[in-house]
Amino acid sequence: MITRRRFSATVPWLIAAATPTLASCSMESEDQRYDTVAERIWHPGAPTARDGVALRRELVRYATLAPSSHNTQCWKFALEGNGRSIAILPDLARRCPAVDPDDHHLFVSLGCATENLVQAALAHGLRGDAQFDAATGAVRVMLEPVRAQATPMFSAISIRQSTRADYDSTPVSAEEQALLQSAGSSDSVRLLLQTDRAAMEQTLEYVMEANTAQLADPAFMKELKAWIRFNGADAVRTRDGLYSLCSGNPNIPTWIGDLALRWILTPKSDNDKYSRQVRSSAGIALFVGERADKANWVEVGRCYERFALQATALGIRNAFLNQPVEVAAVRLPFASALGLGDQRPDLVVRFGRGPLMPRSLRRPVDAVLV
Repeated sequence: MITRRRFSATVPWLIAAATPTLASCSMESEDQRYDTVAERIWHPGAPTARDGVALRRELVRYATLAPSSHNTQCWKFALEGNGRSIAILPDLARRCPAVDPDDHHLFVSLGCATENLVQAALAHGLRGDAQFDAATGAVRVMLEPVRAQATPMFSAISIRQSTRADYDSTPVSAEEQALLQSAGSSDSVRLLLQTDRAAMEQTLEYVMEANTAQLADPAFMKELKAWIRFNGADAVRTRDGLYSLCSGNPNIPTWIGDLALRWILTPKSDNDKYSRQVRSSAGIALFVGERADKANWVEVGRCYERFALQATALGIRNAFLNQPVEVAAVRLPFASALGLGDQRPDLVVRFGRGPLMPRSLRRPVDAVLV
């Protein structure tokens, strides 16, 4: 989930050392350059008269544009029932046991992909009815013909991103907050919007406490490092993971990134970054499901994705601050501070207006179909 790119701002000697390798990147063929691949992946693709397998493959492509923890893309898709349904299955080979030991983020990610698929289906003249199968952990989306409707949320799918940058501190209007509230809520998921600076500072304290604990955890750091892509060539090769440029960090050789990570990614530098980013945000959104089970985590993902798509349609960026829900020792006092009782906070998201960052990549449809 949607989590975060952790590679912090580097130092001048690191950039200088990277210069020879950066120059070699220009030797890549044009169709394999990072920006070319990203543009191909994120192309909007207006609804057309496609049908059959071609249409369902296009719906899967839209589904893969959803966020996932560390950009692991922890999903597989099956075209079922003679084209009448698409199943979204958990890919347990891509789980992150250190940051997500109970697969909470994995099933939230399936929910995000589900919402993208449902929104894209409607734009292509199909109503998607999503049901969670507890026996298999799959979400099955039944498809029935309906009048096509390309909503602003559908149009936002190819623009949405988790924008890990400073925002401009401008407030979000009451009307915009109401639209975000409506999009991000359901019968079983509450959305709490914090725009009061004191409440945001309290949440930031829990973010920094949990962040410090994660950076001191060798298993967490090893797992994080495995998903970082320090340069465009590695990102294009894998089509997954956390590309450093997407967080405003330099494109550098992997060997330099491996060495730099242990010295530069410190609790102080990372917490300073999160403090700056939270204080530049318009607010913080907290998603709370009524139950802590896989079906509800999928629903949380659907609510978050609608929130993110609605925000994108309004020109509002967002990014995750999920550390307080990932560290078990912090989660309970954080929930208590929010007045949630024994309910589990599921997602923490900052939002505001800011720049568009480079886009993360996705694996091709053929790689996720089973």
